Amino acid sequence: MLIVDAAPGARPDPEASTKSTVRLMKYLKDDGSIKKSGIEAILAAVAQCMKLAEEYEITQLLVMATSALREAPNGNKVIHKIEEMVGQGVTVLSGNDEARLTFLAARRWYGWDAGRLLVLDIGGGSLEVAMGSDEEPTVALSVPAGAGRVTTEFLPSGMATPEELEGVRKDVRKILAPMVKVFPQSKHPNHAVGTSKTFRSLARLCGAVMRAPGREDTWIMTREQLEDWIPRLAAIAPEQRVALPGITPERTMQIVGGGVVADEIMKALNIQEVEICPWALREGAILRWLDQFGRTRLGF
Repeated sequence: MLIVDAAPGARPDPEASTKSTVRLMKYLKDDGSIKKSGIEAILAAVAQCMKLAEEYEITQLLVMATSALREAPNGNKVIHKIEEMVGQGVTVLSGNDEARLTFLAARRWYGWDAGRLLVLDIGGGSLEVAMGSDEEPTVALSVPAGAGRVTTEFLPSGMATPEELEGVRKDVRKILAPMVKVFPQSKHPNHAVGTSKTFRSLARLCGAVMRAPGREDTWIMTREQLEDWIPRLAAIAPEQRVALPGITPERTMQIVGGGVVADEIMKALNIQEVEICPWALREGAILRWLDQFGRTRLGF
């Protein structure tokens, strides 16, 4: 839950927030449906969000669901339960929607000077990639290669030997293949950025801070740095990774899977480094809502 005092033309700066880490991927049955215990965890998280919304007397609520709920056979059942709790409909975003909204956030953050912008976003269930020179990307793609999904399917212990890591890489490359195939290789981006907690954690672990006059400090991560860290991370027990910089408790298990996805998509698209963008899907959704509805009272 992100609470923002939002207005047209203003930065959507957060007023308050609360987060519950559900790790929905671990509650999935073999057919992809969500177990009863997973549904209970989701509803408990929603209840916590609504407490904060009531405390701040929220007047406008945007409720979004992404890949894990979108793809679950019983996802609609869960969504109806959420709608009953929040008192309004839930917007179920497609992978393309996620890519477009995240791209909008990055474009507004970096501005037009960034030129052709490439945005990489690793979620729990899916990877989104978008590229373009305007606010609407010319390419917006999504594949089921999220950090949680890759960990659940290929790295159940969270650890791997160098040989096992190579097997995981091959599996990830197969998932990425349809995306890479349709991506316009002839158009190289002027600026490549990564969003999401996975990229942020990886950059804090193995990247470097870039300081520029008049700009907020930002993290830069090269593929070389990432490839140096992945085998070392894979050899460390998940519960011990929390001692490393940037690795929060909720990231310890799936950081290796996320790192493999990040490395393989950067390699496939011939990207040598990414800058970490502070804004992502939530900010994009708020900005899009303001574009559509925020100015109506002004009459134009």
